[in-house]
Amino acid sequence: MTITKALTESRPTRAELLARIPVFVSEVAKGAAERDLSRKLPFEAFELFRELELGTFRVPVSLGGPGGSVADYIEMMAAIGAADSNVAHALRSHFNYVENVILSEPSERDAGAIELILAGKLFGGAHTEQGTARPGQVTTTIVRQGETYRLNGRKWYATGTAFADFASFSALDEEGQAVGVLLPVDRQGITILDDWDGMGQRLTASGSVILDNVEVFPHELARRTLDSLVGRHCSTLRQLHLAASAAGAVRNVLSDGLAYVRKQARSAAHSNAETASDDSFVQQVIGEIAANSFAIDAAVATAAEALDRSAAALGVGTDVEIEDALIASALATARTQLVLGQLGLRSAGRMFELGGGSATSRNNNFDRHWRNIRTILNHNPLLHKSRVLGDYLLNGTTTHLREGKVF
Repeated sequence: MTITKALTESRPTRAELLARIPVFVSEVAKGAAERDLSRKLPFEAFELFRELELGTFRVPVSLGGPGGSVADYIEMMAAIGAADSNVAHALRSHFNYVENVILSEPSERDAGAIELILAGKLFGGAHTEQGTARPGQVTTTIVRQGETYRLNGRKWYATGTAFADFASFSALDEEGQAVGVLLPVDRQGITILDDWDGMGQRLTASGSVILDNVEVFPHELARRTLDSLVGRHCSTLRQLHLAASAAGAVRNVLSDGLAYVRKQARSAAHSNAETASDDSFVQQVIGEIAANSFAIDAAVATAAEALDRSAAALGVGTDVEIEDALIASALATARTQLVLGQLGLRSAGRMFELGGGSATSRNNNFDRHWRNIRTILNHNPLLHKSRVLGDYLLNGTTTHLREGKVF
């Protein structure tokens, strides 16, 4: 996956990055179905992503970046997801990190963070652990040893970390306080395993990371919380990133369906149509999938605009304006994921009505779309989202909307 494109020596503008997205998407789409079948991790895609400097998109002009909006970046994720939802999903930790950095006060940023982002470095990380009583509990430890620290533990759901340059991890210090660290992934003692065994999103490198007596320097320590204002905004953004990845998968359902009908499908034996393209039942299914994709894309775009407003409020808004914007973006994202859960899965299933037994061929690998969408939707319980949304509309309850966990 290489290109012979001369990149500008200066920092790219927003317009230049927007023009590079189709180049990237076109390359990622090549062999996507085959990669899923053979479980070939898309390392080349991430090298190209670095080369095109797309990871800098959200850095504002005032900090030397292109100044892309949340809406810009989320549409980029949907476009990438239409080529391969694994690649879009695996970039979630990177853009979550970038968002946190650009919205935090300079004194709260990791040392050299802006410079690393603008240099094209990609960020991953893992905070979840298996075997704990409840999600979010941490048993990984960090203890002081002389002038540095030592990190020990095992993390899970390390999505994208195998493709990254740096990764963040959470741990408990000697006083039992939560501490975050940002480390280069090639640091001695860090082992990234490709042991993710989910039925979908198989190429996101979402397995585990072993942290074996990893040396941590004082400047690599960070302390962040989910329930801070920036943390709440980023938590919602992480959820919308997932939705955009799945929205892209629905676009892929439509494009694969159209290609299948035009190139391979035959009209049903009882149909009066000579070709599948002229079969009224096939036309109906294509129309339904297209409408579902349109509705999902519209919901994702609306939620992205709400997140642009919450990002802007964090910079200049009053306390009330910030709170209102954070609640509004959380609600918009929850609604989007609920729409996606119904229309996305239905579209991926309905695709098989476009043909007979040949539509289920492993060579086509059409089932990857349903598996990928279903896997993305399992990241957070949709039933809880709908309940929280209903409780807010009925009673004005905002308890879970302010946690920075679910939405």
